[in-house]
Amino acid sequence: MALNSGSPPGVGPYYENHGYQPENPYSAQPTVAPNGYMVYPAQYYPSPLPQYAPRVPTHASNPVVSTQPKSPSGRLCTSKTKKALCITLALGTVLTGAALAAGLVWKFIRLYGPNFILQVYSSQRRSWHPVCQDDWNENYGRVACRDMGYKNSFYSSQGIVDDSGATSFMKLNLSAGNVDIYKKLYHSGTCSSKAVVSLRCVACGVTLNSSRQSRIVGGVTASEGAWPWQVSLHVQNVHVCGGSIITPEWIVTAAHCVEKPLNNPRHWTAFVGILSQSLMFYGSGHRVEKVISHPSYDSQTKNNDIALMKLQTPLTFSDAVKPVCLPNPGMNLDPEQPCWISGWGATEEKGKTSDMLNAAMVPLIDPQRCNSRYVYNNLITPAMICAGFLKGTVDSCQGDSGGPLVTLKNSVWWLIGDTSWGSGCAKAYRPGVYGNVTVFTDWIYQQMRADG
Repeated sequence: MALNSGSPPGVGPYYENHGYQPENPYSAQPTVAPNGYMVYPAQYYPSPLPQYAPRVPTHASNPVVSTQPKSPSGRLCTSKTKKALCITLALGTVLTGAALAAGLVWKFIRLYGPNFILQVYSSQRRSWHPVCQDDWNENYGRVACRDMGYKNSFYSSQGIVDDSGATSFMKLNLSAGNVDIYKKLYHSGTCSSKAVVSLRCVACGVTLNSSRQSRIVGGVTASEGAWPWQVSLHVQNVHVCGGSIITPEWIVTAAHCVEKPLNNPRHWTAFVGILSQSLMFYGSGHRVEKVISHPSYDSQTKNNDIALMKLQTPLTFSDAVKPVCLPNPGMNLDPEQPCWISGWGATEEKGKTSDMLNAAMVPLIDPQRCNSRYVYNNLITPAMICAGFLKGTVDSCQGDSGGPLVTLKNSVWWLIGDTSWGSGCAKAYRPGVYGNVTVFTDWIYQQMRADG
C-alpha cells in the first residue's frame, strides 16, 4: 500500500484495495512489500482507481445520459499503487427515465418513489402515468416484474392511495382480449378505486433490527442480520471487495473490483450471511456465473464505477441473507440524508482489513460542496456521490470497495451507492466517494432482463 506519487495535487495518495489478509495457515500468505505493508499478488489486484463527476438531479423524469468528466490534466491517479476506497452517490434524489444511449429497461415501465408505485410510459403523451388498481391482479404484477428483469421473483401487488396528484392514469381494458399487458392499458382521467398499483418484485430492504451502529474507520462491529445484503467477494480465499444482494441471483459491486484479469467469473466466490472472514474459510461460498461491468466505466476517473455479478445458483433468503432495494426515481433524498456503509475494510488508513464486518453512519454531502476546490475540485461526476464528514473521523477504507451505501426511507433500506474511491481514509476534506446507484438502476434492470 505504498503512497501513489502520481496523485492529484492537493488530493493526496490513493491506495490499492488489497483485500482481507488472512491469518489462516491454509491460505496462501501474501508477500511483504519493501515498505512493510502486506500486499496480495499483483495479478489479483483490483486495478487502480479514482476520479470524479458533476452533480445529479434527483427528481428528473426525463432520460438522462451521464457524460464523462474532462480528465483534469495530471490530477488522476494512474499508478498501480492506488487505493480503491469508497463512497459515491450523488445526493438528493433519483434520476429516472430511460438512458437513451444504453436502451434501458424502464423504457415503458418503472417503479416510482418509496412506495413502489407502478408507472407506465406513454410514448403518445411522452409522460409517465400511474396504473389504476381497477381490475388489476397479481398475475399482471408477476408479468410486470418479469419484464423488469425479476425473472423468478414476485413479492406483492396492492392498491394504495395515490398522493402524487396524478390527473391521468393507465387502466386495464379487459375486453382487449388475450394480448400483451401493455396493449391492454389505456389513458383515463378517472380511477374508480381511487388507488394505484404498488408493486414489489422482491422482499427487499428489510432487516432483523433497526438499531444501527456507528464504524468502518470510526464504526463498530455489525450484529447478525443488521446488514443482510452484505456480500464478501473472494479471490483465492482472500476477501477482495464487497457487494450487495439485490435478487437471489444478482449482486451489485464496483467495476474497479472486476478489471482484467478479475473480469473472469471463475476467479470469484461470494460469501453471504457470515460476519467473520475467518469463518468464511470453513463456509461454503457461491460461485459466480457472470461478471458484467458498466460499458462506460472509466478506469482512470472511476466514472460509472458499477458492476453486476450473477451467481451460478440462487441464494436462499433467511434472517441473515436478504436483498436491499434498488432506488426508484422520485425518492427525494435530503441534502444530508443519513446513510450507512458496511464492510470488512481497514479500520484505519494503511491498516489491515478487518476480520469482522463493521458498519458506520455517514451523511450525504452536496455534490457542489464535494466538488469545491477545497475538497475534490470538480472530480465528482453525476455518476458519483460523496458521503461522510468533512472533518474526517468516519469513512470507508481499503477492502470496502464495491460494498453498500444504504439509507432508510419509508421503513425500507435502499441501495444508494457502491463504495468506489477516496483520498486516504477518514481524512479531513476527503470524504468517501461512491458510485451513484440512482443513476444506474435502468442499466441494472436492463442487464437482468437481457440475461436468459
